[in-house]
Amino acid sequence: MSYTALYRKFRPDCFEDVKGQEHIVTTLRNQIKAERIGHAYLFCGTRGTGKTTVAKIFAKAVNCEHPVDGSPCGECASCRAIAAGASMNVIEIDAASNNGVDNIREIVDEVAYSPAEGKYKVYIIDEVHMLSIGAFNALLKTLEEPPSYVIFILATTEVHKIPITILSRCQRYDFRRITIDTIAARLRELMETEQIRVEEKALRYVAKTADGSMRDALSLLDQCIAFHFGQELTYDKVLDVLGAVDTEVFGRLLRYVLARDVSGCIGLLEEIVMQGRELGQFVTDFTWYLRNLLLLQSSDHVEDVIDVSSDNLVRLREEADMIETDAVMRYIRIFSELSGQIRYASQKRILIEIALVKLCRPDMEKDYESVVERVRAVEEKIENGVAVVSAGAGYAVPNEDSAAHAAAKERPPLPKAIPEDVQAVVDRWQTIVGRASMPMKQYIRDAGLSLGRDNKLMLVVEDGLASDYFLRQEGHKELLEQLLSETAGREIEVTIQSVPDKDTFEKDYVDLSQMIRMDIEIEDE
Repeated sequence: MSYTALYRKFRPDCFEDVKGQEHIVTTLRNQIKAERIGHAYLFCGTRGTGKTTVAKIFAKAVNCEHPVDGSPCGECASCRAIAAGASMNVIEIDAASNNGVDNIREIVDEVAYSPAEGKYKVYIIDEVHMLSIGAFNALLKTLEEPPSYVIFILATTEVHKIPITILSRCQRYDFRRITIDTIAARLRELMETEQIRVEEKALRYVAKTADGSMRDALSLLDQCIAFHFGQELTYDKVLDVLGAVDTEVFGRLLRYVLARDVSGCIGLLEEIVMQGRELGQFVTDFTWYLRNLLLLQSSDHVEDVIDVSSDNLVRLREEADMIETDAVMRYIRIFSELSGQIRYASQKRILIEIALVKLCRPDMEKDYESVVERVRAVEEKIENGVAVVSAGAGYAVPNEDSAAHAAAKERPPLPKAIPEDVQAVVDRWQTIVGRASMPMKQYIRDAGLSLGRDNKLMLVVEDGLASDYFLRQEGHKELLEQLLSETAGREIEVTIQSVPDKDTFEKDYVDLSQMIRMDIEIEDE
């Protein structure tokens, strides 16, 4: 015997089995019990929420010989015939493939004939928004004044495409997205029936991924069970099958972003790619993670809205305290824009890498949120005692008086003499660059050499990867000093300064390499 998919095997046969749509089920049952049945119904809502299923149950209930509290008994000849698809009283039509005027005219002609058995002829038209304008017009009059024994049930996922003349002639029922708790409880019930061991955390993740659709949840669970057939289905196994990413990874990614560590972000993305994760799902899940952080920052009582375990909730609260609200909103905006671009992109990874660089580099954007982020980064540098350079101005040293700041706007005077150890390093700079390893070699090759306070050697690098390498990542500045000391034969201390671009260095700093080269030329003459 062929295998039956879970969503088909466990499709509800009575109103009691329908989950998450109590407001609709109760209304329809009361209508049947009170014999106040309408002639036209419009069921609208997202996919997999039970529109067609409820329509079939309703068709059985109105023709049932012995209804029980407004629900079909499932045992009479009419119920069995409808369940088997052999009843002439229930006509199901797919409007996606039968959307012409002629198709609807056939229905209009058939309506004139009363049912051979049972009380009602029920026409279920699925995806009714696919009908042409001519087909809607052909249906209009019959839909307004059908015979007493005819019921129309129209189902659609895009109610805005249906003409208002059709809407006004139907009782409209909006099917809601099914909650994660409801889906998870239903999945747990069915897994007990199937005698399959599934971890609770795995069920909840499947329910969350289904996005309010019971049918999608059953299809995803079916896929996971088939891949790990005969084994207990755990959370990690579900992640493997669905190509999803564990939420712990998002916390690591956030920390890299806050540290402005582009290489760390790209490395983590490389791990995700090598694990075979689906990149579109990664973007969606990370956006959802950021949304949870924003909600935690906005209110103290959002546990019911954020569907995570108590352990994850504690970790989320810690991470929410690490970042400002406007920064989270900026991240959400960038990844929301990315989710719309990545769906049809051929180079998904590159788009994600660009988005991660934007998160780490607010200076790439000019909007208000990015400017706030850039100001915050400057404040952090000042708090950490790092000199800050602004475009069009000289270097500024934090915690100095206003006179010092005013003097800093002018180009610094030429030094009267260059210390011997500094001059020795500058003279052999090309040798030092050659002895360095990547990526330090690239950064110091492009750097400028100047003189800092206490006549120490100052290495001036551009904002970005180079400044992060020396100022934010531990150990790299010490490695450079060791390399300089070994080359010069004496202990060398170096100060690292960052500038927006090379023009700022040429304008606001003394270039020692040019001075020493000039001295050499004078001596040759």
